[in-house]
Amino acid sequence: MTRAPEPGLVVKLRPTGPWRIGPDSGERHDVDSVYHSDSLYSAITGAMSILGFLEDWLSATARNPEGPAVRFSSLFPFQNEIGFVIPPRSVWPPPASTKVRWKNARFIPLGLVGRLFSGQLLDEEGWAIDGPSQCLVPAGRPGPFRSSSRAGAAVDRLGAGVEPHATACIEFHPGAGLWAVVAFAGQKEKERWDERVRAALRLLADSGLGGERSLGWGRSETPEFIEGLLPEMILPEASSRPAPPAEPDQQLEQGGPVELSPAVAPSPSAFWLLSLFTPGENDAVDWKRGNYCVVARCGRIESMARSGDLKKTVNMIAEGSVLLAGDGVRGAATDVAPDGFPHPVYRSGFALAIPIPWQAVA
Repeated sequence: MTRAPEPGLVVKLRPTGPWRIGPDSGERHDVDSVYHSDSLYSAITGAMSILGFLEDWLSATARNPEGPAVRFSSLFPFQNEIGFVIPPRSVWPPPASTKVRWKNARFIPLGLVGRLFSGQLLDEEGWAIDGPSQCLVPAGRPGPFRSSSRAGAAVDRLGAGVEPHATACIEFHPGAGLWAVVAFAGQKEKERWDERVRAALRLLADSGLGGERSLGWGRSETPEFIEGLLPEMILPEASSRPAPPAEPDQQLEQGGPVELSPAVAPSPSAFWLLSLFTPGENDAVDWKRGNYCVVARCGRIESMARSGDLKKTVNMIAEGSVLLAGDGVRGAATDVAPDGFPHPVYRSGFALAIPIPWQAVA
């Protein structure tokens, strides 16, 4: 039996100015370079509220017992034709090199993922790590962005004092930006939600994502949308070849052949996360194996009811993690509203995961 491909979109955002993606530390002088999937879902939920679709949206996603109609990856950097991604932890880093410190790369070109699965060695002369962006780039080319700091001052309204400060942000080179994947649970869900999701993303491109939006940060040009089917649009040969069985003792340029398939997958199968993930009740993950890491997610609430309250902290599985699960991973949305808050506040832990052959780093 072959797993049915899912309708999907790739969305590309080309920033018109600085972006501030708050780091896990919350420090003003620090900045992240991944806009995580839970934050993207939260932003789109806010946009759906403005567009008048909030209750329908929550019923179709966070409150849907059959699973979300729409799922999102995190936003990753791109530059011209190269889409960067956090690589699967099961195949990265490759064997040590005397010329390139592969492990220092947080992002690699998407096209290299297939080459890693097919066992191809990377050309040490052809690649370099751009330190400021932590991207593996073709030798001689810059990375897609740089982090910087912008000065500001908080002024007391009564003129009693001034507090100078500096805020970290990322600034993108020409031709660079951020991209994400949108997955629809089926054709029916795509027909219902496709245009609404696009409208929400256009609204967010105008109003901004991330911090310091009142300064005009986080804005983008009109988003570009590319339609396709998942997982093929991420790993082009993902449904054409059978995946090898998991070893019992083992824990955007296009690349070479990819040994993958959702067809008659052995149990357990491996899944590469492009989003944050919170396990749901029916997610049968083999936590003793795989290759994954955990991050703590918190933050403050934006709500007309009461803004600024701290959300409950939730531990989530990070992007790039590889999980072993017999029948895929779905995830769950968690209510992180503080006790006594007037309404639920959902943190999306729905998985956008790509089936891959299981390998363990030597």
